[in-house]
Amino acid sequence: MEGTRRSWPSFAAATGGLCAMLIGSSMPTPLFPVYGAAFHLGTLGITVLFSVYTLVVIPALLLLGPVSDTKGRREVLAPALGLSAVYAVIFAVANGPAWLFVAQAIEGVAMGALQGTAAPTLVEYDPRRDRRRASTVASTATMGAAAVGLLLSGALAQYGPLGRRLPYIVEIGLLTAAFVAVLVLLPKRRNRRPWRPRRPTVPAEIRRPFILASMSAFVAWAVGGLYLALVPSFVATALHEPNLLVAAAIVALMMGTSAVVQAVARSWPSRRVQLAGVATMAVGVAAIAVTTHVKVLPLLVVATLLTGGGHGLAFMGSLGDVNEIAPDDRKADVVASYYVVVYAATALPVIGVGVLAGVLGLLPAVSIFSYVVLAVCIAGFVGLLAERDEAREWSEREAA
Repeated sequence: MEGTRRSWPSFAAATGGLCAMLIGSSMPTPLFPVYGAAFHLGTLGITVLFSVYTLVVIPALLLLGPVSDTKGRREVLAPALGLSAVYAVIFAVANGPAWLFVAQAIEGVAMGALQGTAAPTLVEYDPRRDRRRASTVASTATMGAAAVGLLLSGALAQYGPLGRRLPYIVEIGLLTAAFVAVLVLLPKRRNRRPWRPRRPTVPAEIRRPFILASMSAFVAWAVGGLYLALVPSFVATALHEPNLLVAAAIVALMMGTSAVVQAVARSWPSRRVQLAGVATMAVGVAAIAVTTHVKVLPLLVVATLLTGGGHGLAFMGSLGDVNEIAPDDRKADVVASYYVVVYAATALPVIGVGVLAGVLGLLPAVSIFSYVVLAVCIAGFVGLLAERDEAREWSEREAA
């Protein structure tokens, strides 16, 4: 283990690499309406383009996530940054939809490697060896950097000289700087061990609380996926606001609110955080449903603040719950299974909305999605309350 003198630079390099990649991963979102118009993708095409990335992340996470434990943090982070730069180059030069789909798949592989490596790297090189602080940095950086990427992309594409290409040129510069920092400041792994891919599983004794926690995560990231894939198109078509920066700001507001809420509520008990998150999410998606009827931007802003707050609480609380219930010798397996749920939630419901939009139109599809998520929120809230009461009764019987 490196000493404190090396820990601060290593911690900063890992954080910089995480932020650089997450900034780039969110850059296509404000530009989806532009790609849809330029390449005749339609709503379903846009949702599939978005979902390619998230669906590729799942097997990449399962295969590449544990690699850094055996091969080294630098040995995984540096190639991930290199792959992300390839993705940015392809987006910058793309002149047809096939280029975009290939780029999204490449970024999915890169992010799968990153997600399994970034948090352990931050924990390992935190100067005070503070696991809670390192985990908080990882989760808030995830949402905060994504918000920065959204705003940067929208502003540069709307007002910059090269249109949709300029954001990726800037991203290539950020990734190059992060790549150099990782190579220089993160040490090589001296004792490498053999690596074999493993299929994550959830022990039978924790499956019920795991399912409840996963339900909270599924709701949070289903709404997150809707924002990342379709809210820019919703703003442009339903609210008649063509400015790319406005659409980017709406999605960034959701991500930024989630990051702030996670930082503020990091010391709360995970079950209380989940309950508050699911309840807030229910109010937020109800507001989204109303927005599809009244079509006013201020109401969408209110809905975004609510869903962002609910997202942050539900995500942080459910992940905290999973970490608490997972046995020490199975923690990696259980957390990997949890992230499979997260990425499936980000992709699959949005594809369903895209299919519905092709049949009914975007507004009815988003409205139906909101009502379904509202029902899941209510069911999840009831289940969490029952689980909390049962745990309390068990504790009282043990005390007696």
